[in-house]
Amino acid sequence: MRARYILLFLVCFQVSFSQSQNKEIKVDETLYYFIRHAEKDKSSPKNRNPKLSEKGQLRALNWAYFFREIPLVAIYSTNYIRTITTAEPVADDKNLSIIIYSPKEVDINRFKKKNHGKSTLIVGHSNTTPEFVNAILGFEKFKKMKDNDNSSLFIIKEINGDATVERLSISF
Repeated sequence: MRARYILLFLVCFQVSFSQSQNKEIKVDETLYYFIRHAEKDKSSPKNRNPKLSEKGQLRALNWAYFFREIPLVAIYSTNYIRTITTAEPVADDKNLSIIIYSPKEVDINRFKKKNHGKSTLIVGHSNTTPEFVNAILGFEKFKKMKDNDNSSLFIIKEINGDATVERLSISF
C-alpha cells in the first residue's frame, strides 16, 4: 500500500513538473522603430514638400529590405511626399496601409496604448523623429538630427513597462 502512495506521488510530481516546463513566459513587449525620411530632392530649395532624390528612393527600398524580417503591424508617416515615399516600400512589402499622423497632434499616451504589444515603424523628420522618441521615453534624450542624417534608426523596446532605446546608423 505504501509503495502505491509513493508511486502515485511520483506520477503526480512528474505531471506537475512537466506542466511547469511547458508554460511559456509571457513578456509584454512593444517595439518602436523610428526613422527619418530618406534623402530629399534639394534642387528647388523653396519647395516645402519635395520628393525623394534618386539616392533617397534607393534608401527607401533598402529600408524595406532591412525591415523584411521584422514583424511590423503598423506604419506611421507624416503627410509629406518624402516621408510617405520612404514608408511605401516597407508598407508594400508588409501589405500594410500607411497611417498618416501629425506630430503636433499626437496624444502620446493614446499612441502608446494603441500600439502596445506591437512592432511599429514611425517615419518622420530631423526634428519630429527625436521629439517623438523623447515623448515615448518620457524624457529628453535626443536633440534635432543633422540635416544630412538619413541613416539613423531609433529602436525603443518596452518590456513590462521598462523602456530601453538605442540609436543605430544604418548604412546602405
